[in-house]
Amino acid sequence: MTIRASILGAAALATAGLAAPVLAQDDVPQQTLNEELHAQLPENIREKGYMTAVNSGSFPPYDFVESSTVVTGASADIAHALSEILGVEIRHASVAGLPALLSGIGSNRFEFAMGPVGDFQSRQEANDFVDWVQEFVVFAVQSGNPLGIEGLDTACGARVAVQAGGSAERVITEQAQKCVDEGREPIEVQSYADQPTSILAVRSDRADAFFSSQAPLTYFVQQSDGQLELAGVGKSNGFQDLYQGAVVSKDSPLGPVLLAGLQELHENGTYEAIMTKWGLENNMLAEPGINLSTW
Repeated sequence: MTIRASILGAAALATAGLAAPVLAQDDVPQQTLNEELHAQLPENIREKGYMTAVNSGSFPPYDFVESSTVVTGASADIAHALSEILGVEIRHASVAGLPALLSGIGSNRFEFAMGPVGDFQSRQEANDFVDWVQEFVVFAVQSGNPLGIEGLDTACGARVAVQAGGSAERVITEQAQKCVDEGREPIEVQSYADQPTSILAVRSDRADAFFSSQAPLTYFVQQSDGQLELAGVGKSNGFQDLYQGAVVSKDSPLGPVLLAGLQELHENGTYEAIMTKWGLENNMLAEPGINLSTW
């Protein structure tokens, strides 16, 4: 696995005309160092004074990857606030896709991912999830919804883009087989490394829909100058309660420390301020938790 500059170029191309809002970290409340939590950090992190959070490319409005080490967005703001609480710098690194992100954490190349990454029991076998987001999965389609996609069951015959390695890819692939089994037109599943490239496929008419988390799709629709709209909102679309969060390796002592830091951000109002700042009010959890997913 390598950190690839190429993903940054793809993200820059895909987000042309979808510029991130200019929002400085100084509009987020400054945090106070928590000496007790600092002391609970793994020794190697305390000794070097930093830890690296890995991302899988731009995931608006959570992550806007501006360079190999510069990331803005809700996740970056949360990470920055946590760094002030924990007393260590949080650096950022980008890899190409979710499989590379998870393997990078598993091999201890990176300490964690701020995410949010989907929490599923199958992933909990090798990772712990510090959940801080409630999410829903919907479609972004071209304006007017020409194919009439209103949910997973109406996607047969469509060209559907997904992010490679994500839970949405698994669900849409299963639905594609279901369409065939029922004698309906198959779904053409198009897997892309990141969110911006996936949405570009819809905007350029190479795909009919992008199946993904509602929060980033809402952002892309808002930035599309009327070219896109959401579809399948309010439907389960193959998912039960969907929690997303930060990711650490299984049984890592860093997990409980991140949870305690997030709890502090909840209690002092910073979590709500950051989520509201990025238009994520509908994705807030009342309380963070570890491995909340039961499916």
